[in-house]
Amino acid sequence: MHFASDNSGPVHPQILQALTEANSGYAMGYGADAQMETLRQTLRELFEAPDAAVYLVATGTAANSLALATLSQPYQTVFCSSVAHIHEDECNAPEFFSGGAKLTLVPGDDKMTPQALRNSIESEETRGVHGPQRGPVAISQVTERGSVYSQDELQALCAVAAEFDLSVHLDGARFANAMVSLGCTPAEMSWKAGVDAVSFGGTKNGCMGVEAVIFFDPKHAWEFELRRKRGAHLFSKNRYLAAQMLGYLKDGLWLDNARNANANCDYLAEGLRKAGAEFLHSPDANMIFASLPRATHQKAFAAGASYHLWDGGLEGPEDELVGARFVCDWSIGQDQIDQFLALL
Repeated sequence: MHFASDNSGPVHPQILQALTEANSGYAMGYGADAQMETLRQTLRELFEAPDAAVYLVATGTAANSLALATLSQPYQTVFCSSVAHIHEDECNAPEFFSGGAKLTLVPGDDKMTPQALRNSIESEETRGVHGPQRGPVAISQVTERGSVYSQDELQALCAVAAEFDLSVHLDGARFANAMVSLGCTPAEMSWKAGVDAVSFGGTKNGCMGVEAVIFFDPKHAWEFELRRKRGAHLFSKNRYLAAQMLGYLKDGLWLDNARNANANCDYLAEGLRKAGAEFLHSPDANMIFASLPRATHQKAFAAGASYHLWDGGLEGPEDELVGARFVCDWSIGQDQIDQFLALL
């Protein structure tokens, strides 16, 4: 009954096998290995972007922060949702790696709207040299509250950025979960919508620890390489990152994992509805935010369930509703879900 995070699940056996196969003989370091060249071509074909610059890092924070640093200047600001991962969960890493570019939080709930984004952009560059200059727009897909931007919503946000000649970065830590939810292609959810750079996640969907950074305009390649090295995120034994990502993509494993996680999340959501849960956000992919009585949470935790309470604790009136986050990873089975739902 483990619904705490999709970071908590095991590595998929196919990816471990890919690592084992890569762990033989010698290979050039720092990304000059054969696995990396194969991966580069694989991702270019997958995204229908033959000129894309493709790089690997080990963490989502590194992927987001180095990509945004490459797209921005220290005197600029990055526009993002008020609950974006780069704001809430990266310890100011984007500001650090960019040399000081600030974040401007676009007012609203989970998703940014085009009008709110336009208002926030228009509010900057109004004080000349004294204020922050306009920088890239950062979009989370899946959002931090489990919602997925539709194709139309994504295109509308990118269109606003284009009006002001601003780059767009997509935080795709759960890229696969969003894509299978929409039923679109990688290209349709990225550069065809107007996105300039993507953090293409693997860690939350069955990998040990690897994220790809993809720039659709190769003009950013050299700067990213310098920033990655200077930021201490260039792996000497890069082949072990590349092997993970190749194993992840082989035979559509990345899609199978995401479909399994999303399907089980739907199954859990239906059970929570029947138990009277109140949903705080639309569960579009593999995350649920829902409220249950405190007594129910107490019973679930006492029985060994693992998930995060969101807006309260276990102490207090038993009938008070307390919000919680439930996440399904690729490995969870319906037996665990049934065991949990039986408690409710």
